[in-house]
Amino acid sequence: MTIAAAGGEVNFGGRTPRAMSETKPTLTRLAPGLYFVATPIGAARDITLRALDILASADVLAAEDTRTLRHLMEIHGIPVGGRPLVPYHDHNGESAGVRLLAMMAEGKSVAYASEAGTPLVSDPGYQLGRDAIAAGQTVLAAPGPSAVLAALTVSGLPSDRFLFAGFPPASGGSRQSFLETAAASDATVILYESPKRLQKLLGELGQYLEEDRPVVVCRELTKRFEESVRGTLAEVRAAFEDRDVKGEIVVLFGRAPTRVASEGDVDTALRQALTQHRVKDAAALVSEALGLPRRDVYQRALKLSGE
Repeated sequence: MTIAAAGGEVNFGGRTPRAMSETKPTLTRLAPGLYFVATPIGAARDITLRALDILASADVLAAEDTRTLRHLMEIHGIPVGGRPLVPYHDHNGESAGVRLLAMMAEGKSVAYASEAGTPLVSDPGYQLGRDAIAAGQTVLAAPGPSAVLAALTVSGLPSDRFLFAGFPPASGGSRQSFLETAAASDATVILYESPKRLQKLLGELGQYLEEDRPVVVCRELTKRFEESVRGTLAEVRAAFEDRDVKGEIVVLFGRAPTRVASEGDVDTALRQALTQHRVKDAAALVSEALGLPRRDVYQRALKLSGE
């Protein structure tokens, strides 16, 4: 098991706005439409130059948390000026969305930022984007910080195929079904979880994962007390067993091991396929589904069809 930690100058406090950004934002008139802006998940300097340009140039600013966006802009020396600063979140999305769409219809550019990270990734913005598209508005994204991709990058787990499943349901049968489905995935799985439920999650995963399945817990990514704990499920569970966990948590685990089909599995699949298909077609379907050589499955299908 490995535990990696990183410290340094992060977050927004303690620095003057000019100290944070040496390059002044470019003030260029933006075309009307909606601009999704990714914002830092911890270190304020992680914002992109294009994001700063959009925040400096947009006619209207919208945010999940307007106080957080205002603070970020102050750090980078971008004045709000007389521009509208509109809150848009889960509790007011319908009314705020109507207002923002009306502004776009008037020919205004609207920049929207989540509290941290990329909008729509476990953050508000989906309905706003969908409504803007339906209204024929241009919808663009200024990509940047994302806890999902940051965690995948440092995890050491395969990144060729991954599943971001968001937050598990808090409890009950829906949580069990969620975890069972995620555990069977043939991709690296990425979850968000409350620090208060981390130990519970690691314990529950023992019902669905092998004890030696690789697991990574990333805590406080890009922040001062950033930490990544890597190991088997058993090792990572033990590492957090007696800890008072704080901060934002991302949990990752490796893909389900490949299951080798038994002779009985092949026969069952072939008998079912032979009821609806010719021998050749049945063999092709089963060999593809079970990942077995077509010639071997075809020979078995011939024997079963003769019986």
